[in-house]
Amino acid sequence: MMSSLRFGFVLTATLLAGVALTVGAQAQNYPTRPITMVVPFAPGGLTDVPARMIAALMAEKLGQQVVVENKTGASGAVGGLYAARATPDGYTIFANSVADTQNLHYIPVQYSAINDFQMIGWIVQGPPLVLAIDARLPYKTLAELVADAKANPKKLAFGTSGPASSPVISLTQLNTQAGIDIVGVPYRGSGEAARAVAGSGAIQGAFAFYSQVKPLVDDGKVRALAVASTERIPGFNVPTMEELGYKNFDHRGFVGLAVPAKTPKPAADTLRKAMLDALESPVFKERMSALGMTVPPAKDNTPERFLQFMKTQTARQADFAKLTGHDPMKK
Repeated sequence: MMSSLRFGFVLTATLLAGVALTVGAQAQNYPTRPITMVVPFAPGGLTDVPARMIAALMAEKLGQQVVVENKTGASGAVGGLYAARATPDGYTIFANSVADTQNLHYIPVQYSAINDFQMIGWIVQGPPLVLAIDARLPYKTLAELVADAKANPKKLAFGTSGPASSPVISLTQLNTQAGIDIVGVPYRGSGEAARAVAGSGAIQGAFAFYSQVKPLVDDGKVRALAVASTERIPGFNVPTMEELGYKNFDHRGFVGLAVPAKTPKPAADTLRKAMLDALESPVFKERMSALGMTVPPAKDNTPERFLQFMKTQTARQADFAKLTGHDPMKK
């Protein structure tokens, strides 16, 4: 009887040791095949560009391809659900963004952008929104625009880009804080809205991202009145909304990386190291700077800090959702 028990213990220990060795070997060899990076927006957009660049740089560090797959729809929720349900084996990465902190307050979302993912870290912070108007209009400052809007409700129209988006949230916040009524006109994106400000005359202004506004400012087609961030953009002599008396008016994008929640930690750690190494690329930093984006310092770019940021931003976006007349979606 004792011999049988001892044999059983030995056999069990041997099997467990074999499993441990196999898992360890897999972890050491990871990755052994191409990795998919899910980008939930269209190619060429403000999430896609930094994600695509970092994917190529990470591939060099990992020794395997990192293939970008654009899964679009529902303000990014289609790609988010796809990534959340992917096999948690280290071969699917998700490029998350500010949309992941906004969507659940406006539309049904079938996953948690926090609980269903394990955070890796930021790729970039920014760009900020810029309040831009048709350069042919007489307003030289935001105060002049606000004064006319107060005197003439609904006279002005700003382009927006859907209910769960920073441009419409910013316009609602401006209307609320300034006590005015600028009409929102929906466009397919803030870039399209910015171009409409510059060309058609159908709208007078828009909150659009810096990289979309800057070329139009340089061409003299639009005038930038304010930047929706905590600090001015270097080389762009435009005051912040905070400077002009509008509190908590900080609307910046970001792009980060996450993996499905149950992804093994060794794989997540390998991806994080590759990401941090890739972020040191001078070419990447220069390209992002031109888009109004910044790369966070490596010492601050931890999964824990990124997770806390996601939680804080989700709560903050709930408050903005209430301004727009939406109650946060209850799961």
